[in-house]
Amino acid sequence: MLLVIDVGNSNTVVGLYEGDELLNHWRVRTVVDHTIDEYGMLILNLYKTSKVGSRSISNIIISCVVPSMLNILEPLCKKYFHVTPIIVGPGIKTGMPIYYDNPKEVGADRVVNAVAAHEKYRGDLIIVDFGTATTFDYITKKGEYMGGCIAPGVIISSEALFERASKLPPVELSRPKFVVAKDTVSSIQAGIMFGYAGLVDGLVDRIKKETKTEATVVATGGLAGVMAAETSTIDIVDEMLTLEGLRIIFLRNR
Repeated sequence: MLLVIDVGNSNTVVGLYEGDELLNHWRVRTVVDHTIDEYGMLILNLYKTSKVGSRSISNIIISCVVPSMLNILEPLCKKYFHVTPIIVGPGIKTGMPIYYDNPKEVGADRVVNAVAAHEKYRGDLIIVDFGTATTFDYITKKGEYMGGCIAPGVIISSEALFERASKLPPVELSRPKFVVAKDTVSSIQAGIMFGYAGLVDGLVDRIKKETKTEATVVATGGLAGVMAAETSTIDIVDEMLTLEGLRIIFLRNR
């Protein structure tokens, strides 16, 4: 079996594959001051309490945008699973040319998403990943990564609002009934939800205009489903896109 690990700034997603079937997946907080053993026991317990816990993990691949986490995960894989993991980074075979001024600057998660989206959906693509940051990436129908843009994520944008505006309370991220709200909580929800949907639609429209394409828009990340419902430009929600990309890249480097 293949263990895939996607480490983001806020959350880490772990998936378990047998062949091309995703058997189980889990989302946990990314905590950089956990020890190797703390993370090892966490992953091991998640794996063992699943219905497939008796089957052995023979391969591991990791995508990580938090460099210090690799100092934990690499020895963890060797100690608890007796496997040397594949790390997505410069030099790995992706099968996708990266047309960035400095390809090493592109986050591993963005490359992994691009590989998976091209493999699954083909055509011209725009990938919107709702994470700590919200990233927008354009992939040509030939399977070329052309670049994109990065905006602050929904959660960190709202957290900044609550921290800087002392009279505004933290609110649950949910859809209000109206844009013209009648109370403070609903007003904040309207500004965040509808305002961020406008940001997504605006950037997608600009990318389509600049690339002269009618690209299919694929959304992924923890908030993809919530935000896609408020936008007019997102065509597909694929929350497991990154995990699938890790599986594909593993096969290309096996």
